[in-house]
Amino acid sequence: MRYFFYLVAVLLFSGCGHTFLNQQVRPDRLSYPPLEFSFPEVAQQQLDNGIRLYLKEDHELPLVEITLLVEGGSIYDPLDKTGLSQFFAKSLSTGGTKNLSPGQLEAELEAMAAILTVSSSSYGYEIDLSLSQKDLERGITILVDLLQHPRFDVERMELVRSQMLESIHRKNDDPGSIAGRLLAGAVYPEHPFGAYPTAEVVSTFSRNDLRELHQHYFQPQNFWLAVSGDIKQSELVALLKEKLGDWHSSENMIRELPLLPAAPEGRILLADKKIPQTTILMGHPGIDKNNPDVSALRVANYILGGGGFNSRMMREVRSNRGLAYSVYSYFKVGRQLEEMFIAGSETKCESTVEVVALMQQLIQQMRDEPVSIAELDLAKKSLINSFVFAFSDSHSVVSRKVRLNFYNYPDNYLETYQQKIDSVTVADVQRVARQYLHPDNLQIVLVGNSQLYIDSLETLGLPVENIKLEQPQ
Repeated sequence: MRYFFYLVAVLLFSGCGHTFLNQQVRPDRLSYPPLEFSFPEVAQQQLDNGIRLYLKEDHELPLVEITLLVEGGSIYDPLDKTGLSQFFAKSLSTGGTKNLSPGQLEAELEAMAAILTVSSSSYGYEIDLSLSQKDLERGITILVDLLQHPRFDVERMELVRSQMLESIHRKNDDPGSIAGRLLAGAVYPEHPFGAYPTAEVVSTFSRNDLRELHQHYFQPQNFWLAVSGDIKQSELVALLKEKLGDWHSSENMIRELPLLPAAPEGRILLADKKIPQTTILMGHPGIDKNNPDVSALRVANYILGGGGFNSRMMREVRSNRGLAYSVYSYFKVGRQLEEMFIAGSETKCESTVEVVALMQQLIQQMRDEPVSIAELDLAKKSLINSFVFAFSDSHSVVSRKVRLNFYNYPDNYLETYQQKIDSVTVADVQRVARQYLHPDNLQIVLVGNSQLYIDSLETLGLPVENIKLEQPQ
């Protein structure tokens, strides 16, 4: 009898298991509803003195995050003052205020568990402040003091200078940094995009330089303020009016962007460094945000080298041939001026020329042959589905919104992003590849033990220029 029940149980479970398996759907046959995304609402208001305020209330935690964008940046640094914006930002963040010495400022921030940082970029300065909601009024008071009356403490200035000089002294330590510097200088000669600070120039920066820069750019009409967290709009506006309401701009901002140089002809820049692998970086002038082909180029670049293991470069150079751990490409879409198309990799010195040639071939292939429907669909779905991850929290939402307006993107940029990506066709990809990818005009930088591949460089069909790396003093 015991065996009879055992047999019945086996038959029952076998039958259920068979039915269960028959009901399963293969993973590649699963279907999902289309991913839909609507940009969260952000409150916007312009104060009487010109400050643009963006707020996303979030009362889940008693925290407030503030990002202030200020127009300016390294694009406006004269070539004989290259690095001044960087020096200014570091000195502003550490140099104290009229009412607080550097030590007192640091002590107050530490007591509040607040984080204050200042950075510079090509087109502006950014001040970030994160703190508890209960300390918001004091935090705003400190921020306003820093904005209106920076101390630029002399000792802290000298500390910033010594840090920049040490960085310059060690500029040839890292092959990637060398390659990036040489590529920018090759594509943008005699232009702020291609200029890097020297010890001689940094040594000339003065307190007066910082005060003049501050007076010129740090005006209320030049401020874009993004706030998120546990604060109501009416309370925040009242607080800002109390602390900033009597501060008005003293001059009109006039912006003249330096003209870009003509695109140089293709060449190879050879920087010899006795290391076992070569850093490869190549590029040429690209596009800015106003280019109507931005969406098609995003898709094209995903297929070429921007899609990780789904890209042609990664598949051919790494997966199929095992020549590199990483290989990539991207368009650095300029916010105001056209910036670069860049591709890069690292490989053992002996395979340098093979990898460069293969990357050139893959770029040329994008121009010569239509991509497949499968490649196009994967690229579009990946770009569309990954879009939502740019908005992981409230502050990423409000800061993204303020950046889009700061850089004068179209009002419907976020709302139409997915639609524009989805409308890209095979013909679009080949058209933009032919128009914006120029393998014969690439500036190709090679940093490695050139004695192991110098004799083979002629097969790449480009003139070679040797770059002598300065030795640290």
